[in-house]
Amino acid sequence: MALWFAAVLGLIQGLTEFIPVSSTAHLRIAPELFGQVDPGAAYTAVIQLGTLLALLVYFAKDLFGLARGSLTAPKGPEARQVLLLGLATIPIVVFGLTLKHYVEGPLRSLYVIASTLIVIGIVMWLIERWSAARAASGAVERTIAMLRPSDALIIGIAQAMALVPGVSRSGATICMALLIGMQRREAARFSFLMSIPAVGGAGILEVKSALKALGPNLHEAMPALLVGTAVAAVSGYIVIAWLLRWLGSHRLTSFSIYRVAAGVALLAALATGVLHDTTPAAASVPAGVPTPTPPAVAPLAAPATPR
Repeated sequence: MALWFAAVLGLIQGLTEFIPVSSTAHLRIAPELFGQVDPGAAYTAVIQLGTLLALLVYFAKDLFGLARGSLTAPKGPEARQVLLLGLATIPIVVFGLTLKHYVEGPLRSLYVIASTLIVIGIVMWLIERWSAARAASGAVERTIAMLRPSDALIIGIAQAMALVPGVSRSGATICMALLIGMQRREAARFSFLMSIPAVGGAGILEVKSALKALGPNLHEAMPALLVGTAVAAVSGYIVIAWLLRWLGSHRLTSFSIYRVAAGVALLAALATGVLHDTTPAAASVPAGVPTPTPPAVAPLAAPATPR
């Protein structure tokens, strides 16, 4: 992979990971726009470690407080929050292992991505309107401290839904949090914190697969991974800081409009032949069935990672 394209993918990852527009969708579309080979789910999983680093740096104080509080007061609020984050992680582990083949294969189709961009954009708009009306009625908006274990599991299920490219991890989790009555900024904060174990685990597990997919020699593959990850880290940190401030006084409506417009534009590009869906046909065949491998795309064995 050319280093300039690795930088482009890293920038896309950092800019779109935390806003509800689906980083995976944009990373899947980018190779088609630039005439490059899709590096696949493994590369996406690894450069997410850059945005994970951005999360760890931005929330370092919070994470240290949670760790210290859990050790000094096992029944205190910090320990309870760690428990909630753990519960919220369970669904994505279960569904990620169960649906791994489909998320890496047929669900990476540009037609699927266009559809999810549009559908989730409309759902997001409806949820935002309902949340705004609820807040205007004077209803109490919940904080993380007010969440129940069942609420954490529900938000975790929403995160698992984002295994489907185009759904958006942050979009699904923030919208679900709004549905159960959370404050917008608190919903975003919980969404970001709960993504740490999922992104970290998937990224670490996929380093080997990504290196194999990018090239036969380590020295050929490593620069592309390092450049993409570094650019994702810097741009991701900037987006986190901006989004948490922005959500204090803005709604998600603009993102809904963007998603629908992007989905319609993608369908139009596919219909007119401007873009072509290059999802390998072999990806739709269940594991264990022998199929020819397209020469231009190296086979990947990456665990599913939502975006």
